[in-house]
Amino acid sequence: MIDKSKLFSTAVQQETAVLVAVSTQKQTTAKTKEYLEELDFLAATLGVKTLHKFTQNLERADIKTYVGKGKLEEINTFITANPVDMVIFDDDLSPSQVRNLEVVFKDIKVLDRSLLILDIFAMRAKTAQSKLQVELAQYQYMYPRLTRLWTHLSRQSGAGVGMRGPGETELETDRRIVKDRIAFLQEKLEKVDRQSMTRRKERDRLVRVAIVGYTNVGKSTLMQALSKSDVFAENKLFATVDSTVRKVNMENIPFLLTDTVGFIRKLPTTLIESFKSTLDEVREADILLHVVDISHESFEEHLEVVNNTLVEIGAADKQTILVFNKIDLYKPAPKAEEWDDEGNMVPEEAFTESVLDQLKKSYIAHKADQVIFISAAKKENMEELRNTLFAAVKAKHFAIYPNWLDLGYSAVQSEE
Repeated sequence: MIDKSKLFSTAVQQETAVLVAVSTQKQTTAKTKEYLEELDFLAATLGVKTLHKFTQNLERADIKTYVGKGKLEEINTFITANPVDMVIFDDDLSPSQVRNLEVVFKDIKVLDRSLLILDIFAMRAKTAQSKLQVELAQYQYMYPRLTRLWTHLSRQSGAGVGMRGPGETELETDRRIVKDRIAFLQEKLEKVDRQSMTRRKERDRLVRVAIVGYTNVGKSTLMQALSKSDVFAENKLFATVDSTVRKVNMENIPFLLTDTVGFIRKLPTTLIESFKSTLDEVREADILLHVVDISHESFEEHLEVVNNTLVEIGAADKQTILVFNKIDLYKPAPKAEEWDDEGNMVPEEAFTESVLDQLKKSYIAHKADQVIFISAAKKENMEELRNTLFAAVKAKHFAIYPNWLDLGYSAVQSEE
């Protein structure tokens, strides 16, 4: 379990929140609880402390206020009695839902999952390109929700000629400003994308390997271990937003290794669109290292989320090595009792295998054509991964340069 108290800063007044989610026919109560834990971790990544979590079982989320009237009153009662700064909903809210909820909660901020993720990306973005990408995604998220800024106009009665009021003019002005800003950012990003494409073409002579996976599965730690370079790694969601590229040499055969942004359930569509050039590193890779945190109880769902995202961005046909990480934290199921031929129970220590051996014999080992179990942090079984990766890189490399050994080694500058 993550000690979220270590994520908080005491230098400034810590903001507080309550989290809200709905269990529906498509989402079980157990899944809702798990999603709320992830939402809690997202909030903690921003330094927000969760005071309480509210859930409700509904056939579907309420079209007006996401939750029902009774649950809304329960949440409001808690907010009135406690120092709550914001209410965070686990699903995307429609503009009308946001307006209705802000009327109920008055001065309390209303956020949804997408806005929370956008805030984390904004905090994590370091390069000029990623900052542009995040700003574009924020404006695209904001545009359909601008009307909530002018809910005071609902006090006006009547409609038609002479009844429009200055508010609508302000709203239309804001819409034009945001629309113009979106167009400007898109144009600027297109230029940056062209520059990125040129850089990628310049290194086309090298095999490219991209590390992909759910957020916080240890991709950056694996990048450190494979490239022997100082890559930022942290136990927080989306620690990596900017792609990092390193040149790696194995037996005098160079290749490029890229650490990419992590995926997550319900990833905002605007982010996928805005991070097109970053995701091009995945689309144009020769080999994918798909990293999965096997110690997480929902690792199979995380695996599916990433696979679906790869399909969405057009990268599902890549040669992929499936890397199950964090085997040092994996807790195997209790071993069933075993009996010898004389009917005596065999002591557990007599048939206990290592976790690695158990995993290699399990159904998990058949999740893909190439499956490796490692602990990047503890350097466990890294040699098998290196050998498997090098064999794949070598095959790709000699397909490009069949006479490489005759030509001799040509050094290539390292890139970031």
